[in-house]
Amino acid sequence: MAVEKGSAFLLKVGDGGSPVAYRTVAGLRTTQVSVNGEAVAVTSKDSGGWRELLSGAGVRHVSVSGAGVFTGSDAELRVKASALAGTIDDYRLTFESGEAMTGRFLVTRLDYAGDYNGERSYTLSLESSGPVVSS
Repeated sequence: MAVEKGSAFLLKVGDGGSPVAYRTVAGLRTTQVSVNGEAVAVTSKDSGGWRELLSGAGVRHVSVSGAGVFTGSDAELRVKASALAGTIDDYRLTFESGEAMTGRFLVTRLDYAGDYNGERSYTLSLESSGPVVSS
């Protein structure tokens, strides 16, 4: 796999339409994604003292976090509206290679901060609801 630029790792939010059109959440300086899976142990006396796990079992989920400078873009305002309403929305993560991860996410945290002579910034956290598809 080739080295990729972090600046090309983008978080996009759907517009609520059908089909969904995605807009980049502006101002993000950092973006992180974690793919998590729950291990289901099926160890028995026949395991020879080694733990055995059941393939394909357990709960899988994707967590996304980001931090950036508030710009007031339409995409940022949609994320804020979803956070305030507690609604699940369509999101897409895109990478420089063209790979993408698409799914429905809940905004679980949205923080705003500002310093006396600095910019207004924000951090956000998203948790997947349902399958996340990689393409």
